[in-house]
Amino acid sequence: QVQLVESGGGLVQAGGSLRLSCAASGRTFSRYAMAWFRRAPGKERDFVASITGSGATTGLADSAKGRFTISRDNAKNTVYLQMNSLKPEDTAVYYCAASQVYYPGRAEYEFDSWGQGTQVTVSS
Repeated sequence: QVQLVESGGGLVQAGGSLRLSCAASGRTFSRYAMAWFRRAPGKERDFVASITGSGATTGLADSAKGRFTISRDNAKNTVYLQMNSLKPEDTAVYYCAASQVYYPGRAEYEFDSWGQGTQVTVSS
C-alpha cells in the first residue's frame, strides 16, 4: 500500500477552476493506477477519473468529461485533477485512491489505498 495525501481543495464560484493534488509515499508510485472519487453530501462515493501507472490511459466519469483532466508526474509521486467550469453539483469531498491493478474499473473495491479527502465547495 501507499500513503496518499490530497490537497488543493477550497471554495470557488461556479465557472471557476481548481487543481487537486495527491502526493504518494514510496518508491513504486509508477506501478499504481490512480483515481479520484468524490462524495457529495448525503450521497455515496462516486468515481470521477482514473489514470494508469504510465499515464498513457485515462478514464473519466460522464459528469467530468469536457471539464476535468487527470494527470500524473511519476517523478514527483503526484497525481492531479484539473477541474474547470465547476458547478455547484461538483461540491463534494474528493478522494485520491491507488490500485495495483494495471487498469482498474470504477468500483471502490478495486482500490486498496485511500487518502483522507479534500473538500471542494462550489458556490452558485
